[in-house]
Amino acid sequence: MCSRYSLTSPPEAVRSYFNTRNTPDFPPRYNIAPTQPVLIARLDHKAERELTLVRWGLIPSWVKNPAEFTTLINARAETAPEKPSFRAALRHRRCLVPADCFYEWTGKPGAKRPHLIRPRGGGPFAFGGIFEHWMGPDGSEIETMAILTVAANRTVATLHDRMPLILAPDAFGIWLDCRPGTATDVIPLMVPAPDELLEIVEVSPKLNNPRNEGPELQEPVRTTLL
Repeated sequence: MCSRYSLTSPPEAVRSYFNTRNTPDFPPRYNIAPTQPVLIARLDHKAERELTLVRWGLIPSWVKNPAEFTTLINARAETAPEKPSFRAALRHRRCLVPADCFYEWTGKPGAKRPHLIRPRGGGPFAFGGIFEHWMGPDGSEIETMAILTVAANRTVATLHDRMPLILAPDAFGIWLDCRPGTATDVIPLMVPAPDELLEIVEVSPKLNNPRNEGPELQEPVRTTLL
């Protein structure tokens, strides 16, 4: 499961990490939530990497009325190749989702404790994602995305049994290249991140409200060393 994450790295750092032709015009975001505009990296019509904004919450192209459809924020990697909602996008419309961290919660309702999960070395990293282009009969268009999830590694399993698919830079080319029209080449990439990649930091309960924003949301409460 991945229901909240952040992207606060400087735009040039994001452009450099993803090796895109353009630099994102995207302010620091500490509490990115579903249905909001989010940044993705994908290949343009010239097969060059570009950064663009889409909405978080996948709407498959076959949906008749998005207002009556529950948007899909995550896609389970184990079943995405066969699920009608995800299989076409996994074959033909894969993307990378820039992030600096993601969040998980422990505790009971009303007393949820948020935890920030990030690479030990800091800086941006990439979720594996898929995107769709929905077009209505009146010509209206919506581009949306979902984040792939996998079983949690030993680090994240202390908080949750699922985690977002995290891709290393040497896998970006394979993930983005949809020319074969199949998911066969990327299935081996859909595995948990190495146990030693990530660290967990308990952060401010202000994060519990998705309307809150700002660096104070990531103020440490306690660091869990794993």
